[in-house]
Amino acid sequence: MEMDKSPTKLDYYDDMWNLHSTATLVSHFKGDDGRHVLILDRTIFYPQGGGQPADTGFLIIHDSNIKFVVHDVRSKDGIVLHYGVFEGMGGEFEGTLEKGKEVSLSVDEDRRKLNSRLHSAGHLLDICLPKIGLGHLEPGKAYHFSDGPWVEYKGVVPQNEMQNKQKELEIEANALISMGGKVSADILLYDEAAKLCGGILPDYVPKESTPRIVQIGDNPGCPCGGTHVLDVSDITKIKVSQIRSKKGMTKVFYNVES
Repeated sequence: MEMDKSPTKLDYYDDMWNLHSTATLVSHFKGDDGRHVLILDRTIFYPQGGGQPADTGFLIIHDSNIKFVVHDVRSKDGIVLHYGVFEGMGGEFEGTLEKGKEVSLSVDEDRRKLNSRLHSAGHLLDICLPKIGLGHLEPGKAYHFSDGPWVEYKGVVPQNEMQNKQKELEIEANALISMGGKVSADILLYDEAAKLCGGILPDYVPKESTPRIVQIGDNPGCPCGGTHVLDVSDITKIKVSQIRSKKGMTKVFYNVES
């Protein structure tokens, strides 16, 4: 079956906590690496990107009782690719699934929860920096994976202040977590989005686009395609393990605790 060129509708954009849904099979093929790939017309699975790992879970093909275990999810040119194996067939499946079949989707809840807590925690650290006198740091890249998450900023923290700032940042973040606050994600017109993000959007956001803006409580929002907790209190607790400045950049290493 040929790869379809229509973009996949990202259902998690509108509802980040709907972990069970249905979709229609668009195509099934084997990738260059030999892995099976299923493309659906819509998906609740988050594809790896934006510093956040992919969801895992499974798909059930209706009328055939075939279970497809999703090990990885990627996005290419707006099309979401679900990589995995067919259960109970020694991982092998000869033949091709028919286009148009209805499919049930189930996302692994524990993994989604952890990934969302880590991603929201990264955003929360951005919000806390100005509150502890580090407002000059400009957010850059981030890594919200469970094996050592970090957020990176342009700008440095003086060596003699690092240890104190590390403690202050952790205290400030956990104070905001204990207060709680709604986390929202909305697709907005460019000007509306800019207003919600403190008047300006990063250069990588095209002026003619409708960016998705994630906002924590009443704090300024920021463009983000990832999944997040529903309330800041769901992060539970942040541990800031290290702040490191090098070559004009600062990395904050953190983790979430239960």
